[in-house]
Amino acid sequence: MHYLPQEIEVWYVIPALRSQIARCLIEDFGTSYERIGNILGVSRAAISQYAKRKRAAKIKLPKELGPKIMGACKILVKDETKAVEEINKLLEIMRSRSLVFSVCGKLKEGVLDECSEVSFRDGNYHKVK
Repeated sequence: MHYLPQEIEVWYVIPALRSQIARCLIEDFGTSYERIGNILGVSRAAISQYAKRKRAAKIKLPKELGPKIMGACKILVKDETKAVEEINKLLEIMRSRSLVFSVCGKLKEGVLDECSEVSFRDGNYHKVK
């Protein structure tokens, strides 16, 4: 069975982006867990798990995304209403540049093996060979 690219993003990529943004806001801007939860629309407990790398830990985002994530954090510190817009921008960058990320663990029904490198191309996410 194949999954829609949006399903891959919802299960893996968006939580990983939220995790990176949460850690950026904590480490670089000293933002409270409660405020980050409000910004990202998740619970304070989720932010704690992101900070401890317990949630969204099975995906490693591409290094090229680091400066873009920092830019998103700078925007979110000033305007808490921009989280959806900033996450969508990051997703679009990943898609348009076919940035490679790794997913460790299996996607549902074994579509991916352990620690596969993945990128978006031809309208879907594929293992990099």
